[in-house]
Amino acid sequence: MCFSTEASFVGGAIISVIGVATVKKIHKPSQLVFASIPLFFGLQQITEGFLWLSLPNPEYIHFQKFATYLFLIMAEVLWPLMIPVSVLLMEKNTKRKIVLWMLLGIGITLSMYYAACLLFYTVRPEITGYHILYNTDFPKPLVIFSFTFYLIATITPLFVSSIKRTHLLGVLMFFSCLITAIFFTQYLTSVWCFFAALISGVIYWILRDSKIKFNFDKIVLLKKTI
Repeated sequence: MCFSTEASFVGGAIISVIGVATVKKIHKPSQLVFASIPLFFGLQQITEGFLWLSLPNPEYIHFQKFATYLFLIMAEVLWPLMIPVSVLLMEKNTKRKIVLWMLLGIGITLSMYYAACLLFYTVRPEITGYHILYNTDFPKPLVIFSFTFYLIATITPLFVSSIKRTHLLGVLMFFSCLITAIFFTQYLTSVWCFFAALISGVIYWILRDSKIKFNFDKIVLLKKTI
């Protein structure tokens, strides 16, 4: 998490517990990726917690690099894929699926771009105040361009989806990004991941209600067959 070592570990643990509870609400295999998002964020926050521990200690430089790249791989390479894939797997509407496939294509392209940047360019994390700043020398002309497509890949699928309440998740993700961009511009990667981790708890609510409806429909169908 972006505020301290303790906040990262405590927040990561709490979000992981929510993640386990969310996975237990699955009643269709197609929901697995979507349900695993809170667990994904829990692990990511714990990873940044280890980065907080290693940054002030030069003797942990190898561990620092591992934590840095694991965090950024999750944030920049996996996350643009996870949202479109998770929504696409659950979607039943054919027209919406076509749009989601297009968004997944954007996510794949973006993930490949960030993977190449992490491979060929330098990343230097540092603690400044109560945040971790990820200094990179990624191509400057592409920063705004890549970030715009990052938002498209990670937020738009939630509005395209016909799954109940995913639109709410999309609204929360958008405004959390907006707040981060305005007030925490330099720390966008770290702080927005923090907000996204908290918001991912909404996924539990979405899948819980989905399971309740699924069980209710089963009961109704069973009564009709008796």
